[in-house]
Amino acid sequence: MSPRTRPVTALAAGLALLTVAGCAAGASGAEPVDPPEITLTFAGDVHFEDRVAELLDDPATTFGPVAAELADGDLTMVNLETPISTRGRAEDKRYLFRAPDAAVPALTEAGIDVVSLANNHSMDYGREALFDTVQKAEAGGLGTVGVGQDADEAFTPLHRTVQGVDVAILAFSQVDDLAEEWAATPDQAGMAMAFDTERAYAAVREARATSDLVVVLPHWGAENDACPTGRQQEFARGLVEAGADVIVGAHAHVLQAEGYLDGAYVAYGLGNFLWYSSGLHEPYSARAGVLRLTVRDREVTRSEFVPTVTGDTGRPLPLTGWQADLARHNLDGLRACTDLTEAP
Repeated sequence: MSPRTRPVTALAAGLALLTVAGCAAGASGAEPVDPPEITLTFAGDVHFEDRVAELLDDPATTFGPVAAELADGDLTMVNLETPISTRGRAEDKRYLFRAPDAAVPALTEAGIDVVSLANNHSMDYGREALFDTVQKAEAGGLGTVGVGQDADEAFTPLHRTVQGVDVAILAFSQVDDLAEEWAATPDQAGMAMAFDTERAYAAVREARATSDLVVVLPHWGAENDACPTGRQQEFARGLVEAGADVIVGAHAHVLQAEGYLDGAYVAYGLGNFLWYSSGLHEPYSARAGVLRLTVRDREVTRSEFVPTVTGDTGRPLPLTGWQADLARHNLDGLRACTDLTEAP
């Protein structure tokens, strides 16, 4: 795993030039330049088990029609709930996932730019398979976040520049299973664990100071529970206080609420996206969607949710008409068990 750098932001350089130009043009009454508007796109849990594995026969079509929704934005992120490797030894746990090399082009062909690996499956086959996953993803042009060759790297944000805006992306896992065994340490590879809250908050504060926009991708919550836990809500508030602008979570296998928290935007969970099973509580765990956020100057000015339902192949199929309207109405209703608001 190669260290990630924190480049000087193009936006900062641009603003410096604009300041100089503004001084020269001030006498002529030149209008100030508005901050750029960018679009961030998110979806939930992705893996390639069982019936979904067959979709990898043609990586260009793995995600099907929903790929158009994923690609409609400047930067697209999902939670990759699997290692991509044939190596490693199975961990002592009930559910074990892994994917072949074709998973990488399947993700990139769908327009996905970044995957979070801070979850309870990316190390199902140990550190050897984790190394393979990061290497193969990066070789294929897919960014990874939330893991590293040591704790410093795991808690270091991935930077992507979008229309001159430096976006810093962090990911943390709050799932307790194997948390101590999988945690990145000063001398051991692993993932950024949310139980080290002070380090997580410090990472967000540093990202806030060195970038234009801070996005956090937590893996958290109780499975099959549409209401966020107290731990989720407490961690979300701490992340916002530390400087997070956008928080989009995963893990619960069902949709959870989205809205605003002290000016920041929080989506607690986007459900199962490309998934082998519709889950224990059909039809709720078959419901997911694509979240598209319009952001200007750290503020989410517009959110758009494209509801999906898991099809027979495991593909998420976009809903339309009254079904889409009902799905959005139901998502709005989930806000009742949170401290989120509909508007900033």
